[in-house]
Amino acid sequence: MEEKDFIPKKYTSRIENGSVSAEAPSNIALVKYWGKQGEQLPANPSLSFTLTNCKTLTTLEFERKTTSENEFDFEVFFENKRNPAFEPKIQQFFERIFPYVPFLKDYKFTLKTENTFPHSSGIASSASGMAALALCLMEIEKKMLSVDDATSSCQTERSRSPVEKFNRKASFLARLGSGSACRSVYPGLVVWGKHSEIENSSDLFGTKYPFEVHENFSNYQDVILLVDEGEKQVSSSVGHGLMQNHPFAARRFLQADENLSKLVEILRTGDLKSFINIVETEALSLHAMMMTGNPAFMLMKPNTVEIIQKIWQFRKEMGSNTCFTLDAGANVHVLFPAAEKEIVMKFIKNELAQFCQNGHYICDCSE
Repeated sequence: MEEKDFIPKKYTSRIENGSVSAEAPSNIALVKYWGKQGEQLPANPSLSFTLTNCKTLTTLEFERKTTSENEFDFEVFFENKRNPAFEPKIQQFFERIFPYVPFLKDYKFTLKTENTFPHSSGIASSASGMAALALCLMEIEKKMLSVDDATSSCQTERSRSPVEKFNRKASFLARLGSGSACRSVYPGLVVWGKHSEIENSSDLFGTKYPFEVHENFSNYQDVILLVDEGEKQVSSSVGHGLMQNHPFAARRFLQADENLSKLVEILRTGDLKSFINIVETEALSLHAMMMTGNPAFMLMKPNTVEIIQKIWQFRKEMGSNTCFTLDAGANVHVLFPAAEKEIVMKFIKNELAQFCQNGHYICDCSE
């Protein structure tokens, strides 16, 4: 598929006003997307699993404008309070997606959004937020399009069900707001980025992981340890930008591609030890790229390192399959099979919570 295939042929219904709502969970990457090209296209493929409880809930109210002004008109409310700080990002998002949802300038929008988790807690709120907004916009478009008009000119896309086409375009739109948001449209394991061994994988949108997954990875647990609940030290855009001239970038992109290939077999066989090795290597590689960039950034805090060492010790002493992953920040995602939930939660409460800011952590799991 190409970008042009997401441009609607025509709208058949005129809607004066209304309201739509959607929710989207955050996701945690196992193979990390870090570095981009073009307009929000990944430099390497990634694989994530979508969470269950950490969601963004969004309502989008719309009213047809009475004037012909050729501009975007919207307000953003976060947790019931007007939040102009979010509006530049929404403006940029609307500018990027306008060719694919050309009704945007016909309406005044009121965006009301809230999270089920603390904002700036180290959970990917931009991913869940942009995914929820993209789903809202697709709900509006669905009201404006007949089934025939919604069909893409792409032969392959015409064979897909309406739900598949809806989600694929939602993922495509979400990517233009936040790269990882394209993975939050789908439940479970999601691939984003072209990979030679995964049919239908694409740089343009996320796709559901197509292969067999062992029961060891069913309902996989994720406890997010909030080491630092403040704003991120470095924005994701800046972090991705550092990969442009990074001396190790080419090898890192190849490493991610290789690790995704290895995970296909690991997920099929239920090999937890190999899963741990890949996931922790990916997390540390991301942070190594930041530490060896120019300028260099140290995103881990001392307590991040303490937690990692405690996890390694616990795993060795208890024979546990607990591991960690990190996003581009100080907080730690503790991953473990559902079968180990009782013993790992005890470990977190007794050993790891002391390293969290105000003892805070969030329990979640794969969808």
